[in-house]
Amino acid sequence: MIKDLIERMLKGDKKATARLITLVENDEEKAREIVKKIYPFTGKAYIVGITGPPGSGKSTLLDKLIKKARQEGKIVGVIAIDPTSPFTGGALLGDRIRMQRHSTDPGVFIRSMATRGSLGGLAKATNDAIKVLDAYGCDVIFVETVGVGQIEVDIVKTADTVVLVTVPGLGDDIQAIKAGLMEIADIFVINKADKEEADKTLFELELMLDLEREKFEKRGWRPKVIKTVATLNKGIDELWSVIKEHEKWLKSADKLKEKRRFRAEEEVKTIVSDFIVSKVSKELKNNELYELVGKVANRELDPYTAAELIMEKTLGVKV
Repeated sequence: MIKDLIERMLKGDKKATARLITLVENDEEKAREIVKKIYPFTGKAYIVGITGPPGSGKSTLLDKLIKKARQEGKIVGVIAIDPTSPFTGGALLGDRIRMQRHSTDPGVFIRSMATRGSLGGLAKATNDAIKVLDAYGCDVIFVETVGVGQIEVDIVKTADTVVLVTVPGLGDDIQAIKAGLMEIADIFVINKADKEEADKTLFELELMLDLEREKFEKRGWRPKVIKTVATLNKGIDELWSVIKEHEKWLKSADKLKEKRRFRAEEEVKTIVSDFIVSKVSKELKNNELYELVGKVANRELDPYTAAELIMEKTLGVKV
């Protein structure tokens, strides 16, 4: 079945592509098999992360960016990460509804995915779904995250360009941006810039960027700040132009290879970590090892010593 789905997907079959994403999202064993088979066909798509607080208009902004990409003839993939429904485990907000005017466009593939409890708002299956859309033939893949705060930094492990969307009047939230997301954003967007405090927000962001001037000079890219009013289509041309400018810079400075190597390293480490946790969790059902946990709870053994003994007994690794 998987072989047939992959063959159909590589020929541009949307239904087969949707089915493969469902499999990588819900079945870890099949996800592994699918990624192994499609991996040689990946690596061509450019990935843009869209993050920011709820209510900042990310989906409306993304709707406009899809249109810009399509006007240039690009095949577009969209993965919208939504909170998880406590009842079904599925995506709760359903961004496909918000971008439904693109649903009949054969050059656009939109998929909502649930966080499944992932703290950074990025489901474990997100990277695998991106690979499916990449192999499918997407030129650009947008990943819109749920927007839950500073833990959104996980997007840097996924996207080539990270766009942070904010809105005027957030007040102290600007400090939260400085504390966490400042490190990972390549482009700042002040959406709903027709509000009174837009210029004040612009000034605050530019000031924070100025304070980090030396760091950006070493990096070679100073994040751009752009004002948009997505509902009125204002600033969209400039934003799309800056996204392409950042892509061009990454490629010319050989930073794209460096960034993707970092992402590959992080992904491999995560997979190895998951394998170890899974194996140890299974082995902990063994009475002898489970007794160690009891000793920790009774203060007869410290957790580090217990962990070292478990690693040695389950994996043959001396820490």
